[in-house]
Amino acid sequence: MKYLRFYQNGNIRYGLLEKGNIVREVVGDIFNNHKTIEKEYSLSEITFLPPCIPTKIIAVGLNYFDHANEFQMKIPDEPLIFMKPPSTLIAHNDNIIYPKMSKQLDYEAELAVIIKNRIKNIEPEDVFKSILGYTCFNDVTARDLQKKDEQWTRAKSFDTFAPIGPFISTELNPDNLQIKLYKNGQLMQNSSTGNMIFKVDKIVSFISKIMTLFPGDIIATGTPSGVGPLEAGDIVEVEIEGIGILKNNVFLEKE
Repeated sequence: MKYLRFYQNGNIRYGLLEKGNIVREVVGDIFNNHKTIEKEYSLSEITFLPPCIPTKIIAVGLNYFDHANEFQMKIPDEPLIFMKPPSTLIAHNDNIIYPKMSKQLDYEAELAVIIKNRIKNIEPEDVFKSILGYTCFNDVTARDLQKKDEQWTRAKSFDTFAPIGPFISTELNPDNLQIKLYKNGQLMQNSSTGNMIFKVDKIVSFISKIMTLFPGDIIATGTPSGVGPLEAGDIVEVEIEGIGILKNNVFLEKE
């Protein structure tokens, strides 16, 4: 199943994507008790919203063998995690804003995990029953500021730096999905989640032993090789097998 969150006729709603471009409205809590109703919409008549409302976004750095090899970096012994605030979130078709403070903006295509249950201190074998599903994520980064600061908070935390969506897909094996990124139609990243250093079960378990995770929390699982710059006017698309395509345009911050 593919869930989405959207805006239509002045109301925020949840939906379930059916065959073709039809969305059937969902009422209730998608993380717990909910049901579909007869009301339907076409994808062409809705405005996408981020598919969940997290208390936090946790991301993993340097989690693909091909990305580590690309930069000749040592394979980490455990997941390298950082956080992005929820204020970074934007949806499919929203605009990424290139901040005046930065001179180098990079894209990073990632698979995101959406947490289903409140969890703490769980083991890898118990992880998957606490995952609602998976979606596309773009960990937009002000690379020059990341290098300047030598830590990642500012570089990762500008508004619009976490495009996510368009759907939460609930019936996927996250360990071997094709992941691609296109810039202006040109393929820039092309890999598989099979190249992850730490798999989803290990990542979620590791994070749960540091902090409590809540329904709707987002874990971005790292990016493969091919990371590169974005410019104003670019169209960037993250495509993950079994989920769909997350598309965003890049615009300069207004004076």
